[in-house]
Amino acid sequence: MNGAGYLHRPSSVGILACELYIPPLYVEQSKLEVHENISKGKYTIGLGQQRMSICSDHEDICSLCLTVLSRLLDETGVHPQQIGRLDVGTETLIDKAKSIKTVLMQLFVDHDNTAVEGVDNVNACYGGTAAIFNAIHWIESSFWDGRYAVVVMGDIAVYPKGNARPTGGAGACALLIGPNAPVVFESGCRATYMAHVYDFYKPNLNSLYPVVDGQLTVQCVISALDTCYTQFCTKSQMNHESHSHTHTSTLTSREVNLSTFAAVLFHTPYVKLAQKSLARLYLNDLIRACPYIPSAISEKYKNLDIRTLINDKELEREMIEQSKELYEQKTLPGVYFAQNMGNMYTSSVYYSLFSFLISQPNEEQLYGRRILLFSYGSGLASSMYSVVCRKVHECRFTLAQLQRSIQRARERLDNERMEISPEIMDKIFLEREANQHKVPFVPKQPMEILKSGDIYLKSIDKNYRRSYDKLISNDNSERDADNSNDVQQLYTDYFQNRQTSGDV
Repeated sequence: MNGAGYLHRPSSVGILACELYIPPLYVEQSKLEVHENISKGKYTIGLGQQRMSICSDHEDICSLCLTVLSRLLDETGVHPQQIGRLDVGTETLIDKAKSIKTVLMQLFVDHDNTAVEGVDNVNACYGGTAAIFNAIHWIESSFWDGRYAVVVMGDIAVYPKGNARPTGGAGACALLIGPNAPVVFESGCRATYMAHVYDFYKPNLNSLYPVVDGQLTVQCVISALDTCYTQFCTKSQMNHESHSHTHTSTLTSREVNLSTFAAVLFHTPYVKLAQKSLARLYLNDLIRACPYIPSAISEKYKNLDIRTLINDKELEREMIEQSKELYEQKTLPGVYFAQNMGNMYTSSVYYSLFSFLISQPNEEQLYGRRILLFSYGSGLASSMYSVVCRKVHECRFTLAQLQRSIQRARERLDNERMEISPEIMDKIFLEREANQHKVPFVPKQPMEILKSGDIYLKSIDKNYRRSYDKLISNDNSERDADNSNDVQQLYTDYFQNRQTSGDV
């Protein structure tokens, strides 16, 4: 690619490469159940969660994004001057005016590249999807200059002590976007549903925590699913009929339904919601009497008005049971990261995509397969869209390379994280609360959790200006199971020393 511009319209625009950030600390949800003195299985079975990522005071949203973007450039070999657009999606705001994108520009200015379009996209968990759409639109527009786009999205999700806390988490990812991609966003296949509701919002700018109406959020997700799925099926079929000659169309003349897709993936604040979401789409297919469902089953539901069934819990349980096989085939392979990291807000649905992509033994099984994605952000903003995996020729970016990058993150997730106790987690959150607006501020928690190459928060001066540095270490040996014990002791000593010194 070059910066001189292209005379032809780019095709097959999508994800060329990716890099994932795996926070080094986590807490076991089963131990959190014991710590909170609640019934066994409430978090692990009721929510479907196993582990939750925790961030130290050396990690803020900018450090996460800086680290994952820096690694993307290093791993792909893409020079900063080859980037013409950078969009950020987040709801973890640290400034009401200055965007996180401008903080990331330090990775480009040092390479004499200040011509980088794009800023932050904010609407709860939807910001990452808005950022991707903006990047794609730029590449497909007359303003594209032939360079790559990058989308960085991430969040640190924290909740006050109580039943919402186990739905927290943290994560970030960076996506290289461009033409001739191995994972293509299908043109014309997008449905959107927007509305004004107060299901989850953050009106108190002095607080880390959101105001949450959990029941209303579930109702809003269901309404958004119903509307988006109906629109998507109609648009997708129309798109097939008008563009059946293009390589991105893999449909037959039959209607679009769940059987059309290799995977059906959702924004996943907790795994149980993804299962409920798949069950809801299955109900839509039942009422439509889709041909993959035996008529003896669909006959019972054909006259139902789905708009009246949002709060029917008995029907929901029935649909979960009936769609269990579909869920295990099309959605369950996409929940591994969410199940073991927790809610990542803007990047949640894309970690679902990453998880599914490495669930297949080899890339050949994915070629030509369509994947349905649903992105939801409270307030609310939602979209349903599809991607298709393809074999690329004469290109430096392939599906196999994309899978290898995701697999590296999976290995870090499984083998290099360090467990802390729920008691230590509570103290970390309390300290985060106390230090949220404190200036000047220098992080003091153990730095041993960081890896060489991580970019971390170094300090915040009296004028709230944040400084970052990259950890360069000669000792980058693999972490083992004993590290969790070491880190647990480091944090125990840290908080004891803080208490002894009165610096709490």
